[in-house]
Amino acid sequence: MLDPNEWQIEKYDDETGECILVRAGSRSSTLETSTNNWTQEELKASVEAYVEMRDKQTAGEPFIKKEVYRRLAERFDRTEKSFEFRMQNISHVLAQQGREWIKGLRPARNVGANVTREIELLLAEVEKSAPTDVATFNTQVEALRKKQPPSPPSGNKTPSKSETTSTSYKRDPSVVAWVLNEAGDECESCGCSSPFVKDDGSPYLEVHHVVRLADNGPDTTDNAVALCPNCHRALHHAADKHDRRESLYDMVSRLRKPHRTT
Repeated sequence: MLDPNEWQIEKYDDETGECILVRAGSRSSTLETSTNNWTQEELKASVEAYVEMRDKQTAGEPFIKKEVYRRLAERFDRTEKSFEFRMQNISHVLAQQGREWIKGLRPARNVGANVTREIELLLAEVEKSAPTDVATFNTQVEALRKKQPPSPPSGNKTPSKSETTSTSYKRDPSVVAWVLNEAGDECESCGCSSPFVKDDGSPYLEVHHVVRLADNGPDTTDNAVALCPNCHRALHHAADKHDRRESLYDMVSRLRKPHRTT
């Protein structure tokens, strides 16, 4: 607004939100965030740094995000801002998966399916887990919702099948049983009664690990709660899921925040 020279948007990328501005005939990229010109080494380093910070956040250990951006910027000769935006892309993928993301790195908007898929695969590689397409699928759904098609899609009457490999954790059934018995028929988050009774006459509640097993959380009674379906989904997908998780530690006395041993 203070510049007497005129600025114009030369190019806008719907997938990444990156735009190229032109001032008085010279080109200047505001954000170096398109994965098209990022090497796999740069992307993987970003994911590795993000996962390390997220694990520290989970364990209550201090870290400085700006220092992480600085080290990455010096290593790869990019701007700190470009790495910050890349981290927000990673937050987007984790949010679409219903997982914990780093506070202060709100999920980026308008992240395309191609970028999402690339990050989703790298996350699986860094975390040594089988890749999924959960974030990619949900990103495609969000993009299609914004287009608001005038008529229902034809869909597929005979959907094709695909075999996938997933990573699952062997849970201790005694932990689930104990937590459900401890809760009785009340959700340990909202305090409401279970929404229905199962065929065997027992109240229906879902056992949730406050720190997910995928995020290195322990399978113990001091990291598990019994929840109604609404509260369970909210702890995965609600905009205030960070605050909801912290509230559980205040409401359920047996819960303990995990600490990393390495």
